Amino acid sequence: MNYIERQITQQRRKKLIKKGAFVLLLIVLLGFAILGIFSLFDPIAGADVSVIRIEGTIITGEAHSGGYIGSEYVGARIRKAADDPLTRAIVLRIDSGGGTPAAAQEIIRDILYAKMKKPVVVSMGDTATSGAYYVAAYADRIYSSYDTMTGGLGVIWIFYDTSDQLEKDGLAIDVVKSGEMKDMTYSYRGLTSEEEGMAQDLVDASFNRFYTDISTQRNVSRELIEDARLIRGEQALLIGLVDEIGNLQDAIDGAREMARLR
Repeated sequence: MNYIERQITQQRRKKLIKKGAFVLLLIVLLGFAILGIFSLFDPIAGADVSVIRIEGTIITGEAHSGGYIGSEYVGARIRKAADDPLTRAIVLRIDSGGGTPAAAQEIIRDILYAKMKKPVVVSMGDTATSGAYYVAAYADRIYSSYDTMTGGLGVIWIFYDTSDQLEKDGLAIDVVKSGEMKDMTYSYRGLTSEEEGMAQDLVDASFNRFYTDISTQRNVSRELIEDARLIRGEQALLIGLVDEIGNLQDAIDGAREMARLR
């Protein structure tokens, strides 16, 4: 092989190496692209349905551990899914005994925002009572199991009176306050009759708002739920608190179908 032939051969080798490197780079990039696409898919629902979990006591804030779930944490995920062009429907998986009315009301605002853009469906787990049902009522459709515990639709305010124990322990508490009722929630004394009446008025007003909001979404008689009893999913279906018996996958399939029809 003469000098010219060796040069040609070397050039060909360089071209082949460059082509091989280019092909390898394309393969690597394609792999990353495929991984990126699959990362968009929820392992349960897929890319087109976003499953957002509401598990634990509902409070305001960003909590999402220790048995609490924050309205800001949930709301941010609802709005993110609502704004995501790849998400066609949202499923809220609820397993909660309720929480504060204010926290439920904050989440409801985010649900209303999402519903303007795509279907929102609820799947109830073991429990979806009180404030958790308050949230669920605003979904386009509610699924529960036969023995899901729901209902419990009411407002409660608990006061503790440890004054007898403090007296036995020989402890005295001096209080300086600007108003007679400023310390009505403290446990070192019981409520006066006037405070009991005021507390009842506040609880009744909160329940009236609770029921009024729910009744705008669900056609359910106040007489059927105002005793705040727990209701099995099977009975809840009969009185209109839920729409269908089914599990999480049923809710996902239903949400997907609603999105297709919409």
